[in-house]
Amino acid sequence: MTRLHFFLHDTVSGENPSAVVIARPNITQPSSFGFGTLFAINDPLTVGPAPTSTLIGNAQGLYVSSSRDPAVFTTVMYADFAFTSGRFNGSSFSLISRSSSSDAIRELAIVGGRGAFRMAQGFALTQINFANMTTGDVILECNVTLYHY
Repeated sequence: MTRLHFFLHDTVSGENPSAVVIARPNITQPSSFGFGTLFAINDPLTVGPAPTSTLIGNAQGLYVSSSRDPAVFTTVMYADFAFTSGRFNGSSFSLISRSSSSDAIRELAIVGGRGAFRMAQGFALTQINFANMTTGDVILECNVTLYHY
């Protein structure tokens, strides 16, 4: 079993975003993050919450806005969390799960991995460390428990 603690920086604003809209539905909605909006991500993973904190990897994949309720931002996320330094350099785990902004702490399913995390199963508990509701930028604190060979 391995326990990991890190921060994920999901930046949709500025000149160098780590998450970009790649498709949106052909319907009128009150928010640019509305139901059916699909994002591609390459979010940095760091040891601390500051954007300048030591980079240890990145989460690459997709998330789709899946709530019809504009007051509750809910996504389904498909991502590979790859580590590029330290003890787990070259290893990654895969996450496929639903996440709702109505939950203070979100539990997400880990469904596989490679390298040191081969055949991983487990869960990630995430909570918002920082959120800018104007830009949509978010920093998530992640506590991950992995069972693997």
